[in-house]
Order: sequence, then C-alpha cells, then structure tokens
Amino acid sequence: MATAVVGGNWGDEGKGKLTDMMAGDSDIVIRFQGGSNAGHTIVNRYGKFVLHILPSGVFHKDTVNIIGPGVALNLDGFFSEIDSLVARGVPKPRLMISERAQIVMPYHVIFDKLEEERLGPQSFGSTKSGIAPFYSDKYLKIGFQVSDLFDDDLYSRIKDVAGVKALYAESVYGRSDFLDTDTLYGYLKGFADRLLPYTADTTSYLYNAVKEGKRILLEGQLGALRDPDNGIYPFVTSSSPLAGYAAVGAVLPPHAIDRVVTVIKSYSSCVGAGAFVSEIFGSEASELRDRGGDGGEYGATTGRPRRMGWFDAVASRYGCILQGTTEVALTVLDVLGYLDKIPVCTAYDIDGEITEQFPVTRLLKRAKPVYEYLEGWKCDIRSVRSYADLPERAKDYVEFIESKLGFPIKMISNGPKRDDIIFR
Repeated sequence: MATAVVGGNWGDEGKGKLTDMMAGDSDIVIRFQGGSNAGHTIVNRYGKFVLHILPSGVFHKDTVNIIGPGVALNLDGFFSEIDSLVARGVPKPRLMISERAQIVMPYHVIFDKLEEERLGPQSFGSTKSGIAPFYSDKYLKIGFQVSDLFDDDLYSRIKDVAGVKALYAESVYGRSDFLDTDTLYGYLKGFADRLLPYTADTTSYLYNAVKEGKRILLEGQLGALRDPDNGIYPFVTSSSPLAGYAAVGAVLPPHAIDRVVTVIKSYSSCVGAGAFVSEIFGSEASELRDRGGDGGEYGATTGRPRRMGWFDAVASRYGCILQGTTEVALTVLDVLGYLDKIPVCTAYDIDGEITEQFPVTRLLKRAKPVYEYLEGWKCDIRSVRSYADLPERAKDYVEFIESKLGFPIKMISNGPKRDDIIFR
C-alpha cells in the first residue's frame, strides 16, 4: 500500500529528509504535484543536496522513482539534477516519467517574472519558476505533455499556442519576442532523444505495483496552507499539495493510500507572501532563522530569508485535518534548545473574539496570536536517539503540541542527517 509524506504548514517543513529516510523501505517513490518552485533539502552520506524535480528516493539504488502526471516538469532542471547527482558520486537513479506529465515551457518562466514585476508591491512572492502560468495553460488545454515531443503535429501546435500567447503578451507586457515558434520547437525537440528512455506508461506500472503489494511512497511539495482550494488564497501554489490529490497526481486508487505522514516544524517558517499570524521580526526572528535548519532558514529554491514565527497550533491542526493525517513527523526540535521559554500560538484573537479554528483569508488578515509559554530545555539534543532520553522539558513540548494537534506525533527529527530521528 501507499504512504504519503506531505506538509502541514506553508512548506519548508523538512519533508525531503523524511522522504529520503523512508525511501529506504520503499519500492517506489513518486512526486505527484508541483514543480521546481520548491526544493527538498537532503543530507546523507553523499553530501547535502537540494532537489527541485527529482523524487527524494533517488539516493537509493534499488528504489524506482516516478514523476507523475500531476508534476510541472522543467526539463532543464530535470537533467541538470541528474547530471549533478552523478557528478557527485551518486549512482544513476532508476527514474520513470509519466508520458502524460506536462512540460514547463520557457515562456512560462518569463510570463511568471513579467507578472510579478507588473504586480509590484502586490506580488504573490512567486519563485518565478513559471508554475502559475504552467498550470493556467494546463487547464486552458494548451499545454504540452511529454508524449507530445514525439508527435508529428508538434510544430503546428506550438505555432498555434505561441500565436495566441503573443497577442496576450503584447497587450499586457508590451513584448512577445520570447514566443518564436522555431525556437520553442527546437527547445522541445532538443530534449526528445534524452527524454525517451525515461518516458513510460506509469499508470499501468503503478496499477500492477498496487496489485503486487509494492511499497509506495508519495512525495508532496509545499504544505497544506498553500493548497489553492483550502489554503491562504490567493497566496497559494497552483497545484494541490494535499495527500488526497496524490491519487490523481500519481494515478493511484484512493484506497491504496492508507498512511499519511504530515510533516510539521517545531516552529514556523515560510517563503512567500500571505498572512502569517505567529510571525516574529527583528533580532528575535534573525536568531531563530540563523539557528534553524542546516545552515539557516533560507529558501531552498530562491535563497530568500524565510519569514519566521513560533509554532502555530491553529494553522498546524488545520493542516493536519486537510491532509487526512494518520501520524505527524515533528522536525527541527533541536533548534529550540537555546530558548529559556518557548512561545506556542494556541489560538487567534480576531476582533476580540478568541478562536482555535483556522479562518478564511479576510479574517486571517486581522488575526493576532494568543500565546502559551513552555519552559525550554536549554541543551543540545542532536545526539539523542530515544524518546525516553530526551530532556523532560523537550518531551513536555512535544506532548503539548500533540495535545493541541489532536494527531499522534510518531517521529521527531532532531538534526539534518538521515539518522537524526527519534521514533515514538
């Protein structure tokens, strides 16, 4: 059966490490949505890596890695990541790409940049990876699937699409020089020969894998609060990062997903715009940012400093509900060891009314955090491998968060390496 590893917050929760670790016990790892607009940071015996397109199981030589039809496939990024892994001594991974996956075109990236520039101060904080224009075209039915690279009608289709998009580009942005048909055709055909060996009917492959009882791991990108239907709209991504969508984006029967591991940080962070109720600023934020993660809290894709905040139990519980959580993995607990007292946002104050329910965007913008404070444990816990050996105050923190979430915390990450993990 299948396990989904997904984010419970705004993204950047540490899903890459969990997926990398769990891939060792999996036959198949699947990326089911998103594109190169987010990265999964992994530290293992080969070194430190940031993956944007490749599934996090690529470090396990016996694991089959699949890019599903729900993914926004950036071909430059895909081959660049493969070449980088091999150059650093990682065995060439076993990879399959769904023939129905769609390709991020060069003009998607340009449209993304132009639109962010047009919006100015009202921009969405896009990574400018072309994701929103890509998914817009997908649902306008003018995208290009991997299988189209081998279609005799490819040139004429590109010409039709480029013509329509040039009219839009000229009227809105005053330029359309990036929509030349010959250039775009050459771009796609230039990848065709190298892409062909990876291209597969992953739907049939996974149908048989489920029947054979293969162990399948589903890897989501970003977090529940970035879901376009249920998140902090409009400051969301353009595909669903929810475990429920994995059945669509990977092409699996919904009943095959029997375990949902929702990854949540021990504090809060995010890259991008939108309401962030427990956000902190100044030196308080800078210290948490510089201590956080492995080398600090900076966007894996953009390098931007992440916005920082204390643990938000309201948002995290909502994220767990959206994901259909069966268990929680709590990450970066070790980072909080410097604090005398640790704030936890347990409710929101919205115009004087206290609530523990996560509200819609118009109310979220007015929400103020209500904090409870827990005693810090004031020591380094990275070497701890047993829950019983954690300081009592660290266990108090974990159990307090668990009580607020209403979902069991089964794994605790206390460092960046694969074996920096505590199982409960």
